[in-house]
Parts: sequence; C-alpha cells; structure tokens
Amino acid sequence: MAIKVLVPTPLQKFTNNQATIEATGGNVQELIDSLESACPGIKDRICDESGKPRRFLNLYVNSEDIRFLEGVDTQLNDGDEVSIVPAVAGG
Repeated sequence: MAIKVLVPTPLQKFTNNQATIEATGGNVQELIDSLESACPGIKDRICDESGKPRRFLNLYVNSEDIRFLEGVDTQLNDGDEVSIVPAVAGG
C-alpha cells in the first residue's frame, strides 16, 4: 500500500531533499515507523519522547487534520496523501 507523504522543507534533509516520498502503513503510526525505516532520524523530529506527534507539527490525511480523526490510529488506504505541516505562529 503506497501512501504519498508531503515533507516540509526543514525535514527534507532526512529524505534526500525530496519534498514528496512514498511510504507504507495501515495507519498514521505505522506510516511514521515506515518513514523512520526509510529516512533514519525523521521520527525524532515528528514525534516526542512518548511517540506522539509533536505539538508544533500538524499531520493531515487527505487534507483532514488527524487530531479530528483518530489521531495516530487514523486508518490509511492505498493512494492516500499525508501532509506534515509545521505550525506557524506570528504576531
């Protein structure tokens, strides 16, 4: 099952400067683990010490924020698109 992952610029150093990569997983947690296997070190940037997505990163599955779905247990299907989006603050 191929999932398209959109990677923000600050994390592209882990993906050989690729903005889009393919990974596998039945849910978001499995996808993150798959990303770590293919791109060592990326999981530490996405997840905190407890394995949950960091507060300053938003993850979207097909433009839906996983916080309003099932979190990291959100199911994925072949062809889904997952976006990793850093939170932006300003003043």
